[in-house]
Amino acid sequence: MIVWINGAFGSGKTTTAGELVELIPNSTLYDPELTGAHLHRLLPAKQLDEVDDYQDLPIWRRLVVDTAAAMLAQLGGVLVVPMTLLRQEYRDEIFGGLAARRIPVRQVLLRPDETILRARIEARGELLEARAAGNGAKSNGATPYTGRRNASRRDADRNGADRDATGARGPGAGPVRRQWSYDRIEPYRSALEWISDDAFVIDNGALDPRQTAHRIAEAVRTGEAPVCTIVQTPEPVAETLAAGVLLFDEADRVLLVDPTYKPGWEFPGGVVEPGEAPARAGMREVTEELGLALDRVPRLLVVDWEPPKPPGYGGLRLLFDGGTIGTAEAERVTLPADELRCWRFVGEREAARLLPPPRYERLRWALRARERGVVLNLEGGVPVG
Repeated sequence: MIVWINGAFGSGKTTTAGELVELIPNSTLYDPELTGAHLHRLLPAKQLDEVDDYQDLPIWRRLVVDTAAAMLAQLGGVLVVPMTLLRQEYRDEIFGGLAARRIPVRQVLLRPDETILRARIEARGELLEARAAGNGAKSNGATPYTGRRNASRRDADRNGADRDATGARGPGAGPVRRQWSYDRIEPYRSALEWISDDAFVIDNGALDPRQTAHRIAEAVRTGEAPVCTIVQTPEPVAETLAAGVLLFDEADRVLLVDPTYKPGWEFPGGVVEPGEAPARAGMREVTEELGLALDRVPRLLVVDWEPPKPPGYGGLRLLFDGGTIGTAEAERVTLPADELRCWRFVGEREAARLLPPPRYERLRWALRARERGVVLNLEGGVPVG
């Protein structure tokens, strides 16, 4: 099990987590900040320069899942994870990845009053300034870095300091870091609604870290802090066959769904079960995901071979034409809340913005196939033959 402590910068996540591992038997602290802080040693500088936050790097999100799973496999018990997650799609991807490993997550949100939060940020900034001044005084007589090896060490140290351990670029210490923390209050405020939906919320404005940790430990023990309901199909161990169904409104816009467990939008559909006909699998998925029953077997539009791209295995991806659904039928759409966040009809231009590039290419050619009344054979989203 994982106890994930979310909250704004300055809310007390890390100090509370340190206290919590003393209260929950057989628990271990895993701070994803460490994963972010060391990515500068693994990735080319060009890739790091393209993002303002390590969380924007898919490798960071995957490493967080893999590291947490590996630690639990090695140590067992409970993993306590203090980490701010303010983008819903990143939270969903990470928690969905953990769910795919059958690892339950109990999310706790530390939510002090904003006035208290700002006061803590100010106090923390003053403390860091004092520490920085002290370190500077001590280093005046130190031997400077020299030579290639030491220059590399110097550059690594500098690069590490240029990014906050959460992955955000350049807060440093003092006024810059203080302002950096203040700038993230608004994104935190905007994210509160969806975070609060499946988190156990604690107003820790009047609590110290030890008291907050006691409150969390009790909520975990009694089940008051619930397990997040985000789910994900277990990761494949071989090539898969998947069937998607395109449904259209009367304006020929296509229906897309927003999964809770991975980034980007998707078509209704899923993996074809052993012994199941692909078109029937698509019909089944439409019923499970949208609550709609198709009255006819959908027509095949494209067959797309998705090449293996480690850690993925690829496989065949089929898209079918499910036809047009009217306004009355669309009003009956019912989503499984633990799998799909919302749905909408979109034009091709908006679909290009919402879908990951490989899925958009598949859709683009499926729309052309529908217009021409043909079936297209694709390899990696490109027509062949």
